[in-house]
Amino acid sequence: MNMNQIINLIIRQVMRRVVNGGINAGMNAASDAMSNRGRKGRKKQQPMVEDDYYEDEIQRRRNMR
Repeated sequence: MNMNQIINLIIRQVMRRVVNGGINAGMNAASDAMSNRGRKGRKKQQPMVEDDYYEDEIQRRRNMR
């Protein structure tokens, strides 16, 4: 093996570790954000009242025009 091949081998190993570490960190951050989002107690959706349904339906039909 010449010196160029050895340097390329080392650079590839280092870059692989850096990229995989970054991907793992990003996945962990996204996972933590999603789990924390659920723990903070999202507001429960209020049950729909008939009036709300009709207002939503009217609004939806207006948007379809």
